[in-house]
Amino acid sequence: MMKKGIKKILYLAVAGLMMAAPLNAAQKSNELICIDPGHQLKGNPGLEEVAPGSSKKKPKVSSGTRGVATKKYEYQLTLEVGLKLRKALQDKGYKVFMVRETHDVNISNKERAIKTNNAGCTLYIRLHADGINNSSTQGATVLTSSPKNPYTKNVQKSSDKFSRDILSEYVKATGAKNRGVSYRDDLTGTNWSKVTNTLIEFGFMSNPEEDRKMSTPEYQEKMVNGMVNGIEKYLREK
Repeated sequence: MMKKGIKKILYLAVAGLMMAAPLNAAQKSNELICIDPGHQLKGNPGLEEVAPGSSKKKPKVSSGTRGVATKKYEYQLTLEVGLKLRKALQDKGYKVFMVRETHDVNISNKERAIKTNNAGCTLYIRLHADGINNSSTQGATVLTSSPKNPYTKNVQKSSDKFSRDILSEYVKATGAKNRGVSYRDDLTGTNWSKVTNTLIEFGFMSNPEEDRKMSTPEYQEKMVNGMVNGIEKYLREK
């Protein structure tokens, strides 16, 4: 019995080491990470289907929220961080596809998802920041579809894990409050995606302290490191 117990412990230890093993260069070069810096310079109030075959429609895309302290727009922050995330991933050997690289674009949420589907992405991460009428609220959230969503059946479980990995590593790196996973079935970009995906809300631009922090190079480095760690955690364990 003791020998069996020792064998089991050794097996679990080896399995754990294998799961934790970093990806090699060849593995990384096979992964295409798609980054979607949320929003754009001008919103597009035109309507589009919230999901394939759905009769429900939503505005195509908005310009997002704005920092109460920095006066920076969400679309500016998301691209700022998105470009840094691209560089960090490329420096590690990953291939990266950017949905947008400038502010003056007109790409709807549906079109963003389709772009990443067509690009053959391994993972699709959508970058956003929160804003509400309460200046004391702060923290990071990830949004993903629920198990009941009929449009995301093929990627719901993987997207749930990816979302949790991103959030856990992001709050670990930044010290941001963990506001948990929000299950949403009304997000156009999520419903049209055929790729493992998540939407991260970095923090609240309506909170002066968090708004200022998210625009500092030091904190942005932590944000990026957290997301990179979350991506690598998911890829190691998938």
